[in-house]
Amino acid sequence: MVLEPIRLFFSRIPADPLSAQLPAQAPRILASPFIRALDTAEPYAKRMQVKIEQEPLLQEFDIIDPVLIAGMDQSQRRPIADAYWNEGNPTKQMGEQSESFEQFASRVSVFMADRLPLLPDGTVCFGHGIWIGMVAWKLLGFGVNTSDEMRRFRRFQTGLPLPNGAIYALEELAPAQWLLRSRFV
Repeated sequence: MVLEPIRLFFSRIPADPLSAQLPAQAPRILASPFIRALDTAEPYAKRMQVKIEQEPLLQEFDIIDPVLIAGMDQSQRRPIADAYWNEGNPTKQMGEQSESFEQFASRVSVFMADRLPLLPDGTVCFGHGIWIGMVAWKLLGFGVNTSDEMRRFRRFQTGLPLPNGAIYALEELAPAQWLLRSRFV
């Protein structure tokens, strides 16, 4: 049984020029609670006249508590993030308002197993590149529990073609069997 795709949309640029690439009808629009995802979803939601539903399971992976990096620019944060990935400790949290790699992977699994099958066909989700990378990683059957698996995921994720404006469609081929397709604008 082939269902209409549930589309995952990733972009950091305004959705106006991209909304023509998305379904002409969307029964639901879900977005990460992060401002950039909500801002990206807004033009499409207005055009569809559908309310954006914030979905915490779609949120970005926060490896560092924002309190710990307050006032730092990207060049100052980069070595901290690089050290995190190089250490490869799946259970490590860097502050109270962060999550571990293990927690992030679990959150994506919960969305895929519990939430995704309940969404109506044609639902559009606005999320983040690392989140989509984790979906692809899991669909390929790779693990997330060891240091080596965590480091391999990072190499995989940083090598994925996730330019601004990428559209990913998840198609259910059979119950709990998903196909991920990409399309770049």
